[in-house]
Amino acid sequence: MSVKIRLARHGRKQHAYYHIVVANSRSPRDGRFIERIGSYNPNTNPATIDLDFDKAIAWLTNGAQPTDTCRTILSNKGVMMKKHLLEGVKKGAFDLAEADKRFDAWLNAKEAAVQAKKDALENGLSEDAKKRLKAEIKVNEARLAEIARKNAAAAAAAAAKPAEDQSEVAEESDNSEPVTEA
Repeated sequence: MSVKIRLARHGRKQHAYYHIVVANSRSPRDGRFIERIGSYNPNTNPATIDLDFDKAIAWLTNGAQPTDTCRTILSNKGVMMKKHLLEGVKKGAFDLAEADKRFDAWLNAKEAAVQAKKDALENGLSEDAKKRLKAEIKVNEARLAEIARKNAAAAAAAAAKPAEDQSEVAEESDNSEPVTEA
C-alpha cells in the first residue's frame, strides 16, 4: 500500500482551505484518510499553515510520499529540513546536538523572513492608503476650486445683470420724459 501526504479540500466555492492528511494513494482526494496532520489556508496573506511537526516527520521517515504542494508546505515549515538533518545524523555526518543547532538557526532565519513579509504588507498597505488619501484630497481641492470659480463667475454675471437692468430702466425713463423748453 502506497501512502501519500496530500491535501483534502474543504470550504466553500472560491474560499477553499485544506486539511493536510496522510492517506492511501488510491483513496479519493476528499475521501478516506489515515490521519490528519495539519491544515493549510491560502486565503490569508501570508498563507496560514498549522502542522503537527512530529507526526509529519514520523510519516516521512516511515516512507510516506508528499505530493508536490505538500512537499512545498512541509519545506516551508521545516519538516523536510529536519528530516534531512536526521538522515545526516543516522549516517554519522554529525551528532544530534549539531543537527538541532543547525535546524534552530534555519528556523530563526525563516521566522525572521516571514515576520519581515508581514511587516512589509502592513506598512505597504498603510503607505498605499496614505498615497490614495493624498491623491483624493488633491482631486477634492481641484473640484472645490472649480466649483468656487464657477460660482464666482455666476455671481459676477448676476451682479452685472441687475446693474445693466437698472441702467436700461434709467435710460428708458430719461427718454420717456417730455422735453420742455423754457
